Amino acid sequence: MKQYEHPLIEAFDLTAVLHALSDPYRLSVVQKLAEAQPQPCGPLQAGRPKSSVSHHFMVLRRAGVVRTEVVGALHMNSLRDVELEQRFPGLLAAVLKAARSE
Repeated sequence: MKQYEHPLIEAFDLTAVLHALSDPYRLSVVQKLAEAQPQPCGPLQAGRPKSSVSHHFMVLRRAGVVRTEVVGALHMNSLRDVELEQRFPGLLAAVLKAARSE
């Protein structure tokens, strides 16, 4: 069973987080997870090829934005919103607010 590596909160890098959130697809994943979590990859795929989705989730995981846990055959994704708030207070809320007003 595949397990994913997730950075410790101390390793969160502002540049990596902002890069992860700068892509429209990745931002849409974060918005969907902010509404309901955890969610499996399938509903978040938005018709994209699996390889593309895997890449985007890897970027989000490495930045510390999401956590992916394997539950049976599903890969369940959650926002690391509490950890992001501790490391960069107000950042995620500001990004999500700005995305809603576009």
